[in-house]
Amino acid sequence: MKRIINKQFFFILMSVGVIMGSSCKKTYLDVNSDPNRVTDANITAELIFPQAATTVGVRAASTNFNFLNEWMGYFAPNGTFVPQQNIITYNIDFTFGDALFQNYFNVLFDLHQTEVKGLAGGDTAIAGASIILSAKLFQELVDLYGNIPYSQAFNVGTYTTPTYDNAQDIYNSLELRLDTAISYFGHTIPKAFINADVVNGGDGDKWIKFANTLKLRLLIRQSQVSGFSPTADMTKILANGGVLGAGESVSVNPGYVNDVNKQNPYYANYGWDPTGVQVNTSTNMGNYIFNIFTTTDDPRLEQFFYPVGFSGTSFVGNTLGDPSSTLATSANSSYFGPALVGTLDANGDPDGSGAVQNQFIYPSYESMFLWAEAVARGWVPGVTDANPALTAAITESFVWTGVPDATTAAATYITGNPDITHTVPANSAVANDKIVAFQKYIANTGIDPLESYSDLRRLDFLADRSYISNAPGAKKFLPFRLLYPQSEYTTNATNVLKEGTIDPFTSKLFWEP
Repeated sequence: MKRIINKQFFFILMSVGVIMGSSCKKTYLDVNSDPNRVTDANITAELIFPQAATTVGVRAASTNFNFLNEWMGYFAPNGTFVPQQNIITYNIDFTFGDALFQNYFNVLFDLHQTEVKGLAGGDTAIAGASIILSAKLFQELVDLYGNIPYSQAFNVGTYTTPTYDNAQDIYNSLELRLDTAISYFGHTIPKAFINADVVNGGDGDKWIKFANTLKLRLLIRQSQVSGFSPTADMTKILANGGVLGAGESVSVNPGYVNDVNKQNPYYANYGWDPTGVQVNTSTNMGNYIFNIFTTTDDPRLEQFFYPVGFSGTSFVGNTLGDPSSTLATSANSSYFGPALVGTLDANGDPDGSGAVQNQFIYPSYESMFLWAEAVARGWVPGVTDANPALTAAITESFVWTGVPDATTAAATYITGNPDITHTVPANSAVANDKIVAFQKYIANTGIDPLESYSDLRRLDFLADRSYISNAPGAKKFLPFRLLYPQSEYTTNATNVLKEGTIDPFTSKLFWEP
């Protein structure tokens, strides 16, 4: 694992001029301080945080997760290019998740530096925000790889090859760290943090709700672990402001514009370049999610995907693993829609709205689905009916995706699909958690495939297994995890080898039943 600062931040540092005034006759032997020289002392937490927080959004929008969008049935390769074989066959190797692993640790290093410098400078709010964003990323790494470097990851002066911490221990630590972050927001929020906060604009209450939401995500992920009890942490969540609700998405926008390297990152990866050229011509809508939308008469189809040719009413998807000769080409398949990449102008061309929109970090509806499952599991004292919470979450998804007259449209959808949108009494044979997970899966189309992948491994809630690849030789079930990346075997071999032989089809994570 590379212990380097994020490259974007590095270039920011390099761009700061070192001004040596000739009138002062400074030389390399002069011991007086140069106020214009970039040093560790004058790079403050408030300078690092905006870039680090923006990169968290970049990670959420990254094409590193395109394989999960395909595995989950959201996207599929088209017939214009030969599909990536390791994705459609699940034949992953040590290089498969290497970029994802390194990219995550790069931004985690920046967040760690922000926390350390924030505490040293008395800005507990920026330290708390850094802890919260770090907790999100660390959980996602655990959910993909299991045991990972954690406690020694960034103490580079002492540990050049950090040990791997137990995944369960990391989860436990993240719960406590989030408690610490919440306590930090109990203090006065400095103006410097408010100015630097490109995520929540210095809104301490919203940061606390975000921390509680991540705590709940950690709890929900462990719901199938024998003997697990969420009671103590649920009590804290209820006592400390609750979770993110309607209209409370966490997103970032440092000032995106429709220019090279300045667009919203999701748009830059899946939309159009500044000249209006489509940037992704190899991937389109998957038939699996398309069939769900059509069989349930779900109007979100037109928000998640555009019709063929960006006009009319014809939607065409492809199926993972089908022969290339049978797949519709890029031009004849449905592309990503307005909820993902923005709207079109009167001529059917991208209007650039997607290029400047906020980059999601954690959508409001996803938090509300977590809450609905917590209610369905009986984790919320005094609340026994999960239907109001589930209805609210589904409605928020309709609002979030921009469905016209969203509240009425959601009500029509729910009334028309009672078997999949209504929970039942706890003593019923129907698994309420799977009902909630299925609705969250639909809402997360193209947005958070890692959450869907984690839910699927936890609950196996997709009874129709036609999301599994049709490629010859492909396994009939998804990998339980990713392999450790090649970079770790190259730079941290002693510690990664201690994890033993990892088989992605038999080596389960601690929370997987």
